[in-house]
Amino acid sequence: MVKPFRKRIYAFECDLYGHLHNTNYLDILEAARSDALVDAGMPVQQLLDMGWHFYIRRVEMEFLQGVRVDDVVEVRSVPLELNKVRTHWKQELFNQDGELCFWAELHVVHVFDGKPTRVTGDIWQCFKRLTES
Repeated sequence: MVKPFRKRIYAFECDLYGHLHNTNYLDILEAARSDALVDAGMPVQQLLDMGWHFYIRRVEMEFLQGVRVDDVVEVRSVPLELNKVRTHWKQELFNQDGELCFWAELHVVHVFDGKPTRVTGDIWQCFKRLTES
């Protein structure tokens, strides 16, 4: 499992009922995956500078309970499948009471020059760090 990502929920991220707006869940998951890449030694900007892109091909998600203004949430991310062409992530979002509020599985394709491509050795070594406990 990748190091948990923690974040406070602010009013501007919520709908008129005071719940985290549905679209912002994906933003939080993206931030958690980006943080994981930084921790693995391969920040997103460095990958972009090298010409690499990571496209989400498919997302399955389920909203279990609402997250509210001022909640501090934790995202736990696990790469379920990691190979040189694609990554399959499971990400779970918990509230400050440790209750599971939302989960998603994302399928990501590694793209270079507009085509799915195997990542290079140095990138692969960083990616493998994502699976270390």
